[in-house]
Amino acid sequence: MNSYSSGRRPRRSRGGGRRRANQERFPAQQAAAKIQKKTFWQRVAAFFGNGGEKSKSVAQPGNGAQPPRPSRKPERVDVTSPRLYVGNLSFDATESDLFELFNGVGHVQNAEVVSYRHNQRSKGFAFVQMQTIEEAKRAVEELHDKEFLGRKLVVSGAKSEQHQPR
Repeated sequence: MNSYSSGRRPRRSRGGGRRRANQERFPAQQAAAKIQKKTFWQRVAAFFGNGGEKSKSVAQPGNGAQPPRPSRKPERVDVTSPRLYVGNLSFDATESDLFELFNGVGHVQNAEVVSYRHNQRSKGFAFVQMQTIEEAKRAVEELHDKEFLGRKLVVSGAKSEQHQPR
């Protein structure tokens, strides 16, 4: 007979030895990974707030979450022309609504709600052209921080085209 055995080789899993070695070398990382790993339903419950219990989520750069942005105050622009910027506008507001609102202060030449081209949805701000600079200043005094369609308006002078960077 020849020196071969039954012809079968003992079964060995591929890379099994390497995996075991990694677990032995880095037990702290393995334990941390097991602690952070949540089931699907735990993640759903955490998303909806655990029924009144607030979950504290810290934005870490590794998990794809972005740190919260600091709130920006609207830039106050002096009224140097009859053109006004109207911000924090309700998405339901139309040009005719703005025309009526500003007509109570002075004569309105034009009201234009800025909207997206592809779906015509309002961007939440508009421009209103008054007859004179004095009427524009009066509109800013009377309508700034006034509640309109459920939101407080931000009314200020519009930036002129020569001040805008290209």
